[in-house]
Amino acid sequence: MAEITGYGIAIIVFLVISLTVGTLTYKLVQKSGKRLIVAGKSLPLFMVGTMLVAQSVDGNSSLGAVALIYQFGFWAGAVIPIGLGICILLTGLVYGKRLNKMSMFTLPDYYFRRFGNSAEGISGILMIISFTILVAGNFAASGFILQTVLGIPFLLAIIIAAAVVLTYTVAGGLFASAYTDLFQIYLAIGSFWAAFLFFAGGFSGVSFDTILASAPPEFLDLSGLFDTANGALINWAGLLALGLGDIIALDFMERVFSAKNPNTARRGAFMGAGLTFFTVIPIGMLGIVAFHFLPGLEDPYTALPELALNHMPFAIGAALLMGVLGASMSTANGGMLAVSAVISRNLLQRIIRQRLLGKDAWSDSKLLMITRFAVFPVMGAALLLGYVMPQPGIYLILAFDVVFAGALAPLTLGLFWKKANMPAAIVSLIVGTLLRLVLFFVMPLELAGLDTMIPPVVSFILFIIVALATQKKWPGKERHDVNDYVPPEEDVISGEDLKHFHAGQQGASRSAT
Repeated sequence: MAEITGYGIAIIVFLVISLTVGTLTYKLVQKSGKRLIVAGKSLPLFMVGTMLVAQSVDGNSSLGAVALIYQFGFWAGAVIPIGLGICILLTGLVYGKRLNKMSMFTLPDYYFRRFGNSAEGISGILMIISFTILVAGNFAASGFILQTVLGIPFLLAIIIAAAVVLTYTVAGGLFASAYTDLFQIYLAIGSFWAAFLFFAGGFSGVSFDTILASAPPEFLDLSGLFDTANGALINWAGLLALGLGDIIALDFMERVFSAKNPNTARRGAFMGAGLTFFTVIPIGMLGIVAFHFLPGLEDPYTALPELALNHMPFAIGAALLMGVLGASMSTANGGMLAVSAVISRNLLQRIIRQRLLGKDAWSDSKLLMITRFAVFPVMGAALLLGYVMPQPGIYLILAFDVVFAGALAPLTLGLFWKKANMPAAIVSLIVGTLLRLVLFFVMPLELAGLDTMIPPVVSFILFIIVALATQKKWPGKERHDVNDYVPPEEDVISGEDLKHFHAGQQGASRSAT
């Protein structure tokens, strides 16, 4: 192992502080699964907004975005924070207030209440796959930082990062995320701007005009949005996958659900969106800066850490490294917790234990224990993927590409269309996802990007056709009232969300099959 430098000491201290703060939130969980998963639905505006921006500004959208810009130009990476900002903005405008009011633990809870166990199971599996990919990208980003700064093998680096996140996720759940985000994300945003201003102000010894002039014209012009030869289709696909597909985000919605009331959820989303948009310029320009100072990098994913170590003042470089590491850990924490909650609550408790085996519901403390145990296999799967194929940035887009294809239509139309029903949701989920997989293999390379854009359109069209064709047997209006139904807390904890739901009770029971 290389000699530990001042940067290494800063990173180690940062890891210790994150681990300590996150683990101490163990006391706030109070032996409650609800408090572990959604912080007891008690969080104020500042924490909700902070957690939402912390989930969007992560290793994928910083280190990964810089790597993409370094290789393909400004728009290839800038679409990541722009798309994420659009997503959180839409969440505030359209989805957040309604979903928070319903008092849910996980996003598949909605698919269960509106469409039944089958839709819950399919959507849950899709979201598990999606977020395992997302966590893998953030583990990889953390590994690149630790590998570069500490001079250790990538495998050891990614294991250290995963172990730290695992420890405080199991201990404090969403409370750990809430309290570690308070210093992790603002350090990240501040350091992005400090680094950008350092180069933009010419303090590096090279004028910013010279830096910009060193990039090919297509790196900075609008051809990345309008010229297919310069990746326009792929860039628009990424923007749509994040701007719309990320609405089906377990970790985002977990934070929406944790807000103490619907208005807090809505305003928190606006705060998170504004802060996410605030990172577009510094992150985008740092990719261009890296192209100037670090030509011919063998591994573009080391561009940001190399820039911090070798071309910035110590204070800015160290802050940037800690910020990216913290942002990666924050999203990995939220992603692992969200996936574990879906496994324990939606798959194990409701579908397998209650639906298939006919056994009694778990207590709140039992749900807590099972959710904590579920974190371990999630961490293992994400760690393996992040090590074998470390591609931060690309993984972020891929993660939401998966759910964008089939899961957006049931959520959106379920909320706003009374004729939305179970058969339409099942067809939309299955066909949209399968079509995405088929197009991945058959779409010509020059049309790459259309394979992301086509499936959700087909999914929406099929949803409407199937819903209209099956209204007589499965009238959607009988289950539409769940959008305004708030179950008693004990029903939500037990997984029997609709136990006391009376509007359209017969139709609700039938649709659940």
